[in-house]
Amino acid sequence: MSTSSQTQPILRLGVDVGGTNTDAVLLALPPSTSTSNSSATATPSNPAILATHKTPTTHPSITPGITTAIAHVLSSAHVPAASEQISHLSIGTTHFLNALIEHDTRRLSPVGIIRLSRSFTREVPPFSDFSPQLKAILCGYYGFVDGGLHVDGSQEAPVVEEQVVRECAVLREKGISAVVVAGVYSPIDEVFKQEYQVRDIILRQMPSGTDVVCSCEVANLGFLERENAAILNAGMMKFARRTIRALKSVMKGLGLRCGLFLTQNDGTLVEAGEAARLPIRTFSSGATNSMRGAAFLGGLLSGPKDGDSTSTIVVDIGGTTTDCGVLLSSGFPRQASAYSTVAGVRINYSMPHLESIGLGGGSIVRVKEDNVTVGPDSVGHFISEKARAFGGDALTATDISIAAGAKIEGASSELDLDSATVSKAQDTIKSLLTGVIDIMKNSPDPLPLMLVGGGSIIAPEDIPGVSEVTRPPYFEVANAVGAAIANVGATVDHVQQTAHQSVLEATDRVKSLAIERAVMAGAQRNTVKIVEVDAIPLQYMANQVRIIVRAVGELSTNQVVTEMDKEEPDDSFEEEIQKLEPSSGPVQTPVDIDSYRPKVIHNRQTGIPEWIISERDVTWLADGCYVLGCAGGGSPFAEFIQLRDQIREGYVMRVVDSSALADDAIIYWGGHMGSPAVSVERVGASESIDAAHELMDYLRHDSFDAVMGLEIGGGNGLQPLLWGSSKNFDRPVVDADWMGRAYPTYWQTTLCVHETGQLVPCAIASGDGKNLIMSKAPDDEIVDRALRAACSEMGSRVGMAARPTTTDRVRKYAVMNTMSLAWRIGRCIARSRTQNTISHVAEQIIEEIGGPSTAKILFRGKITAVERRLLKGHSYGEITIVPIAAEEEEGKADLMSSMVAGGALKIPFKNENIYAKHVADDGTETYIASVPDLISVLDVQSGKALGVPEFRYGLKVIVLGITCSPRWSDTARGLEIGGPAAFGYDEIVYKPLGVFVEPKSVVLEYAEHI
Repeated sequence: MSTSSQTQPILRLGVDVGGTNTDAVLLALPPSTSTSNSSATATPSNPAILATHKTPTTHPSITPGITTAIAHVLSSAHVPAASEQISHLSIGTTHFLNALIEHDTRRLSPVGIIRLSRSFTREVPPFSDFSPQLKAILCGYYGFVDGGLHVDGSQEAPVVEEQVVRECAVLREKGISAVVVAGVYSPIDEVFKQEYQVRDIILRQMPSGTDVVCSCEVANLGFLERENAAILNAGMMKFARRTIRALKSVMKGLGLRCGLFLTQNDGTLVEAGEAARLPIRTFSSGATNSMRGAAFLGGLLSGPKDGDSTSTIVVDIGGTTTDCGVLLSSGFPRQASAYSTVAGVRINYSMPHLESIGLGGGSIVRVKEDNVTVGPDSVGHFISEKARAFGGDALTATDISIAAGAKIEGASSELDLDSATVSKAQDTIKSLLTGVIDIMKNSPDPLPLMLVGGGSIIAPEDIPGVSEVTRPPYFEVANAVGAAIANVGATVDHVQQTAHQSVLEATDRVKSLAIERAVMAGAQRNTVKIVEVDAIPLQYMANQVRIIVRAVGELSTNQVVTEMDKEEPDDSFEEEIQKLEPSSGPVQTPVDIDSYRPKVIHNRQTGIPEWIISERDVTWLADGCYVLGCAGGGSPFAEFIQLRDQIREGYVMRVVDSSALADDAIIYWGGHMGSPAVSVERVGASESIDAAHELMDYLRHDSFDAVMGLEIGGGNGLQPLLWGSSKNFDRPVVDADWMGRAYPTYWQTTLCVHETGQLVPCAIASGDGKNLIMSKAPDDEIVDRALRAACSEMGSRVGMAARPTTTDRVRKYAVMNTMSLAWRIGRCIARSRTQNTISHVAEQIIEEIGGPSTAKILFRGKITAVERRLLKGHSYGEITIVPIAAEEEEGKADLMSSMVAGGALKIPFKNENIYAKHVADDGTETYIASVPDLISVLDVQSGKALGVPEFRYGLKVIVLGITCSPRWSDTARGLEIGGPAAFGYDEIVYKPLGVFVEPKSVVLEYAEHI
């Protein structure tokens, strides 16, 4: 850019390609203006926006629509395409995401994966979380080599070049040209750089043109989700390069000489060549562009005024759907929590936190007697043909707004609608918007609302929970404005040691690294600022904190010059794509819940009836175990994946009733213990199996007779099936456990309630060769404390095998038929989802497990407060739930009454929910349930359980109480170990929720029909 041009306004071209329309804007900023801190607002008196244009998105090629939109804004503003004032063109598009959603074999390539870990991850292979259709397209090959790190950054094992070379030979033979390298804890690998070591070996061994993606460059901590993101990215890199060449061809045809950038999910820019290398960064940029554009148009990028740090709700209403997000005081969207889902695949790449509903300008309005519904179906981009205001016969949300007085060019206001219909439709629209806005809020305090999008005319001016409603100028092209004003940024996610530095010092180190990475990405150093900082102590781990920092800054004009024209334009690309036929995938058969019967057979050798676990069974068991976890126990997802894959490979898991045990049977039991922060990286190891082998060696046992679970709640509820699988010990699993739920410590078991000294000898194993035997202990509580201390030194996650128990003890002390109970609860959830009766899932569960005398709905409402803190390795906190407003209730007429209504319900937790206290409107406090009874919080939308990590403001929930086994409640010792006093609440007197009914055995019920 010449010196003279730098004294003239800087021009930015922004384009957003949506499913219906392609929008373009030409934005003018003074040379010294920074959009990260500018107070410039596009208004008639401040013409920052020189021209806008909206044109239909063209299919299957998007480039004609982009060409039309850009040419129109340049012509309207009388700006030559070759002008040096145009600093860059930035484009937001869902083009890459659509390839995944559509399972398009034309645009996706098979991927090879090389995992780095000597001891872990093998039990949960790549693609475990992919649909069969997407896996068939993307799964080319996967292999394992030595490598990987521990949580403290030390090497689990060094990289062995010979192993990588052997894997490359297989990749060459299979003709795979896209490879992912995924190492355990690679995002914190600042010393060994193992993934880069392997990448360099691959590039030497593979043919020229091979794409290699290091997972650490794609996403953050969370091994499976990071690997998934890297796979999706690698599978579309060739298509991404073709797309970028096509976009450059558009620029060449128009005569543009500026640089090309794409907008990313977090609201920042990525240079076109880098976008071709990491296309996943652009998947959700459209919604982010709308929010960033709204911030600019509404003057919110000038920073908080007078110390105000209020967030702003942004609602983008299109023709069919409404996207709702939160704009933080930093001017950037609030990001989604740990995981997001793309094309049904869990990933942990940074994505904006959005909630979407089927409401738009084209939403169809139906009137049936006194009931008026709006959407979710829509006339979409055919609104100008099908809506009544434009001569069509469909009554739409836009017609309602026009009938209420809104003016739209070309639309008739003579619609002959009665005022009652208009009023009821407006109330419905308001209710829908209120619901989605409330979910996005983190507190009940009212927040300002900004409306953007072409369909925002249908929104009312007053909405509950909103302090003010505004529509900024150019609201209909806010997405293209967001693309035009995007900055450059970088995010760093590191685990830092705090033994020899303070958390503040550690945070400063990560901040410095984020700033340097932003500059490397093209930001002007003097404009870079930190916009987000998060420090998270790691559970069960001393002196370690996870620090996440995001830095953003203005794009350097020098960077634009040096990065432009890296790829040659390709005029043939779009023609080639248009000639290809779309792909098709297999059709999945619907599930018939009620006709399904579990497979129970008589063992030919023993004559004992055995329940043979199917893939459907393990799905239901996983959902049921999470309900019985009472918000704790950890997600059963990893165990579910292992079991599902073993079943698909032909391995067998058997469950037997306790009555089938021989009197002299030796029964092994155990599970996992340790930090969830380690579990998210070290997935699929054999720690608990190793611990069992270690204990067998110590006790000189060649074998044993059966397996039983430590706890049915959470992931440990599925552990005995892994032990009993024919892949491992091939032993039957007893339909029982020692808790009937989940508890935070190893000694809180019904076994310890009724007999002491039964926990040792026990063994723990780290999964990578570190094993430990504890042979004696003076009491049960010290066993848990000692093992947790050792666990910390062994990598902060271990498998545990406890002293084998006997048939007599199982029958006298265990909680019976808990596998059956979890299965029945999971079946209820599945039935409610397939039969569209999720609003009644709690009633179905109650009926299944014994009726209203055994289980009760404690409360229905919405979470309005979540408090969390970490103390001595456990998650402590409390949630507050208030009733749902009458207009938000769905299917209320048939719902079972809750124990209490009105006021608020407070549930404190220590990993698991401890008690439920009702606070009436007059302030009266009543404890309506407490441990050892089970208190589970169910998500109204999915019917599934919510764990402590999933608690957040705005979620509509049902609180379910289930009476515990008398193994806990019939003795003072049981209440001492598992009641409120065990958690420090001596003042709470336990009152049984109801009468316990022993769950019906699946084995015995279905054995009758053999």
